[in-house]
Amino acid sequence: MDDWVASHAADIAHRAPAELAALVAVSSPSGDADGAEACAGICAAFAPDGTAAERIACSSPDHAPDLLLRLHGTGTAKVLLLGHLDTVVAHDAHRPVKERDGRYFGSGTIDMKGGDVLALGVMRALAERPADFGQVGLLLVCDEEWRQAPFAHAARFAGWDACLCFEAGERAPDGGDAVIVRRKAAGTLKVTARGRASHAGASPEKGRNALLALAEVARHLAARHAPDGPDHLTAVPTVLTSGDALNVVPAAGELICDVRADELAPIEVLIASVPAEHEGVELTTETLRLWPGMHTADMAEPVLAAAATALGRPVVPGARGGASDASHLATTVPLTIDGLGPRGGNAHHPDEFLLAESLRPRAEVALAVAQAALG
Repeated sequence: MDDWVASHAADIAHRAPAELAALVAVSSPSGDADGAEACAGICAAFAPDGTAAERIACSSPDHAPDLLLRLHGTGTAKVLLLGHLDTVVAHDAHRPVKERDGRYFGSGTIDMKGGDVLALGVMRALAERPADFGQVGLLLVCDEEWRQAPFAHAARFAGWDACLCFEAGERAPDGGDAVIVRRKAAGTLKVTARGRASHAGASPEKGRNALLALAEVARHLAARHAPDGPDHLTAVPTVLTSGDALNVVPAAGELICDVRADELAPIEVLIASVPAEHEGVELTTETLRLWPGMHTADMAEPVLAAAATALGRPVVPGARGGASDASHLATTVPLTIDGLGPRGGNAHHPDEFLLAESLRPRAEVALAVAQAALG
């Protein structure tokens, strides 16, 4: 293995448990400004000497500013490291790190404060070789989990040579190391129904049942669910709310549906297929968020080959259905590689964990990929 990769991976793995504990000790659900500020301060403290810290407006209104850390070198290559500081866990459900049976349990350990820790370690390692880069940036946003506004930062990094995102890593089918070069496009639909209330027992025929109309829309969307089809389209109704009283025909309601596909076009077709009315109930469809797909395998191939040479083992390109900010950056930075974080499981779950044994090998992968991207 390349000496630089081996030595710095050992250092990253050694420091990671304490840095992870410090970050996870802060409860930082999306939208909480105090939590985001505390996490930003911790990350700035872990950054290498000479790092410039900049706070830039978050994509989502009323959020704390995002954090951009920058290192300036004497070379020409510009590489962006990418992560997020927010979690889906509310304050009252937050859990600090507890180590048990080779796992670090805690809120946001794998999604994605463990990845942030590795990104900071890679940045410290790169700081020792300034002749190899013009800029290294680390962008840490605080609204990834619940963002509905358009992503604000892609244009800022147009022309950069690479974007490396530190969402959770995974194993290849043969048990080796994998990274992510393909992600599905994702959309969140909201269908609002406006009907007419009436007494459910005395005069139900005078009402226009919003709940039944939304149920029909849910069936309409679910019928187009085709994960094995040419577009790998998934359409999953996730939330249905309607009705205010047990004896009143519901006059209003909302349906939320998660939709994903290889590209945005099938999602847009599905959105357009939702009817505007059902049995006298007015239906309004709104797209809460729309994330592009990521397809960077061709650009990543020579980088992963060079990284494998430095590691002495393969780095396998993989795909993932979940959305990531890497997809947004890939629209302006063609060489975007994701899944460079540690391995773990149960993201968005009370028993979320990071595998301790993954810290060093995943640090090796991240360093080798970063080195190859600079080269």
